[in-house]
Amino acid sequence: MYNDLYGAALKVRIPSVTVKRMTSPRTRIDRTGLGLAALGRPAYINLGRDGALPADRSVPALRAATHEVLDDAYLAGVRQVDVARSYGLAEDFLASWLRERGHRDVLVSSKWGYAYVGDWRLDAEVHEAKEHSLGRFRTQWTESTGLLGAAISLYQVHSLTPDSPLFTDEPLLEALAELAASGVRVGFSTSGPAQADVVRRASALEVAGQRVFTAVQSTWNVLEPSVGEALAEVREAGFTVLLKETLANGRLVVDPPEQVRAAAAAHGVGPDAIAVAAALAQPWADTVLIGPSSRAQLASNLDGTKAALSGAELAALAEPAENAEAYWARRSSLQWR
Repeated sequence: MYNDLYGAALKVRIPSVTVKRMTSPRTRIDRTGLGLAALGRPAYINLGRDGALPADRSVPALRAATHEVLDDAYLAGVRQVDVARSYGLAEDFLASWLRERGHRDVLVSSKWGYAYVGDWRLDAEVHEAKEHSLGRFRTQWTESTGLLGAAISLYQVHSLTPDSPLFTDEPLLEALAELAASGVRVGFSTSGPAQADVVRRASALEVAGQRVFTAVQSTWNVLEPSVGEALAEVREAGFTVLLKETLANGRLVVDPPEQVRAAAAAHGVGPDAIAVAAALAQPWADTVLIGPSSRAQLASNLDGTKAALSGAELAALAEPAENAEAYWARRSSLQWR
């Protein structure tokens, strides 16, 4: 199970789902995961990648850069890595790294539903295409396991939104439930201003009296915390909760609010570390994902595992929160580059 890394566990029965609750404490590094969205393809919407990635962004160059970041993350104690079928060659890069290094203690979460269609071009008109269908699930599960095999312990629907046909697709839900019954934790990720509604709706989906999903990965950061209450609710019900885009796609690094700047100065770290620390301070967050583009960005991000924020600082960091609709409109305007 996805939670096995976290120490000695005790099974707890709650309505419609059996989960594992940890009886030993987890460190902040234990709760930190490395996302490869910004390293697995030449173009992405994250700000601050231009000077961090290799100049030519060729497949060999990005593979080497990914391996370097993975090496440093592993040395620091990170044992969770998050990828997706649409992250270019991220699954392939991760698979080659695992094969070459021989690590068997790395937990992998991946996602299906988007396909990478950017043809390794910076100027592609479309970089990824979304399809929540039974056919795509079966195809991409085969592709993911063909590369990563049993290393995948969590497989997620990529970017579930209110209009997804998944909610009423009984054959697809049955196939996901079958995967969950095989021992792979099945979850979903969310995006958009309606994240909270999607979390509550999807978490209630059942097949034959058993919940389809037992994990959720949502965007949460100090600019967009609107899903927090819903995540706390499902965490209490036994779900594993992962936080993504904790740096707001780089916005909190390149143009941090004054409250973030002040906390960074007080702790002697970068604004990215404060954003990570704020996410780690959420008691319902099992895993906080970071998505560096280089070894230097990784080291700076990981400073967030050492910055213990006070109650007053956390209260101040809640002030810059934006209206969810405005936040997601701004995110949609970010350019792939």
